[in-house]
Amino acid sequence: MLTWRDIKIRYKQSIMGFAWAILMPVLVIGSGLIVMVAFSTISGKPVNKVDVLSIAVKSVPWAFVVSAVRFATNSLVMNKELVTKIYFPREILPYASVLAALFDFLVAESVLAVLLVATRVGASIYLLWVPVLLSLLLLLTSGLAILMACANLFFRDVKYLVEVALTYGIFFTPVFYSASTLGKMGTLLLLNPVGPILESLRDVIILHRSPDFRWLTYSAVWAILGFVISWKIFQKAESSFAESV
Repeated sequence: MLTWRDIKIRYKQSIMGFAWAILMPVLVIGSGLIVMVAFSTISGKPVNKVDVLSIAVKSVPWAFVVSAVRFATNSLVMNKELVTKIYFPREILPYASVLAALFDFLVAESVLAVLLVATRVGASIYLLWVPVLLSLLLLLTSGLAILMACANLFFRDVKYLVEVALTYGIFFTPVFYSASTLGKMGTLLLLNPVGPILESLRDVIILHRSPDFRWLTYSAVWAILGFVISWKIFQKAESSFAESV
């Protein structure tokens, strides 16, 4: 019910309505294409279909991470009445924000699926990796969401730091380009645990090959440990929420 409430509030009195769920990833893809054309002009290397579709495949999940963390960060503060007046597991609030962003993600993914079919990308057995990769992305995002929601409750300037990080985070994540083409710089970008997941999605959907297991294991460790540690911190701090909100 909280998730559905967040979805309705987000699109209430909005002229475009649910079209915003499609527009935001499209804007990210458009930005990526501009960057790609600029590099293509400088290097003289033509833009190909694989590069364009790779950006599309990675932009949609990146937009989900940004949306989920942004809304979850303010979820406890924006629901002050619920936090102070009734007892319930408070982590439900940031989770509801993540699920609302997941709804947008599924809408955008359905459009992306049509695009991939229309461009005849094809299918392979490696597509079986997609649910695993998306589960890791959801777990990683959920852990970050509850940690930022908790931190923002005690230190209100956290939301501004999160906005800055999300705004410039795309330049430190292999969304517009492949980490394998950047040498040592690409390796640094993959230290962002979201990066290997996005690269793996490109590998299994567009290139029809297995993901890099070393980097995927790295992201999986971050996702699992990050979620557990964030949840523990949230649980420990929950008793102080009512007096701090």
